Amino acid sequence: MATYSIYVIELNKKVFTENRKFREANPQFNGVLECLYVGMTSKTPLERFKQHKTGAKSKKGIKISASIVEKYGLYLRPSLSSHINPMKSRAKALALEEQLALELRRAKYAVWYN
Repeated sequence: MATYSIYVIELNKKVFTENRKFREANPQFNGVLECLYVGMTSKTPLERFKQHKTGAKSKKGIKISASIVEKYGLYLRPSLSSHINPMKSRAKALALEEQLALELRRAKYAVWYN
């Protein structure tokens, strides 16, 4: 049975000035804390991070990496998500992905998630 993990990637702060959609999604951001990407995976967070950074595609040629991480991703931030991993339910993982992203946003991080 598959297990799922939530992961957090720190993004270069340039994403805030260079990406209009990211900036508009984070009006609470004051520039003090970091810019983050929150995701969910059935792989290890490190494997998934590597997929993002290399612009990985599925066997059908569909891009499975997030462009924002490919361009701005710096490194994993396991201390922000390891307390909730792993999970056996994909549905629970998806719900917790959004919950964590919104919690981090409320804490004044700038956050992107799908």
